[in-house]
Amino acid sequence: MFTGIIESKGHIATIEMVGGDARMTIAAADGYLKGANLGDSIAVNGVCLTAVAFTPEGFIADLSAETLAGTTASQWREAQPVNLEKALTPHKPLGGHMVSGHVDGVGHLAEKHEDARGWRLSFEVPKSLARYIARKGSITIDGISLTVNEVDKTRFGVMIVPHTWQHTTLGTLDVGGAVNLEVDLIARYLERLLAAREEEAYEPDPH
Repeated sequence: MFTGIIESKGHIATIEMVGGDARMTIAAADGYLKGANLGDSIAVNGVCLTAVAFTPEGFIADLSAETLAGTTASQWREAQPVNLEKALTPHKPLGGHMVSGHVDGVGHLAEKHEDARGWRLSFEVPKSLARYIARKGSITIDGISLTVNEVDKTRFGVMIVPHTWQHTTLGTLDVGGAVNLEVDLIARYLERLLAAREEEAYEPDPH
């Protein structure tokens, strides 16, 4: 689990295709991986990856064909900046919201414009995900925990404060750029709970 509070920016150092899978080296800032161990989970642009080895510059992770197909990882290129967050621990403040690192889908930046010292961004999302996004609810964009400001059908908007703009990859995102989206876990569980109740309501009486 993660919080959606980006701890550091890194970049994709190497990409090696192995069959339909990929092995990538993710470079991190000096000292960021101190205390990290083999098998630890690290979110890279919101994608939960497992550290299978470490190098002097960062860590190595394997990405399955499913991960490549369901996230923006297939579009990552060497030297591309990425957001990094190590997994939540009992001593780590939950400053954002509960994030699993399991991407629900890919969205695209539709509009961006400055607003005072910050930026307003609008994203277009797949119709299948739009129903989980609510005004003042939480959304994870490339691993960043954000609050939804407005929703209009398959489009939603967020406000980005200067700190987030400067310390994440959002400042380098162009209109049309793809992002990883993870909807609020509560919305997912609520939908499943309601569906289960409906199924029980329509079950025939055995008597």
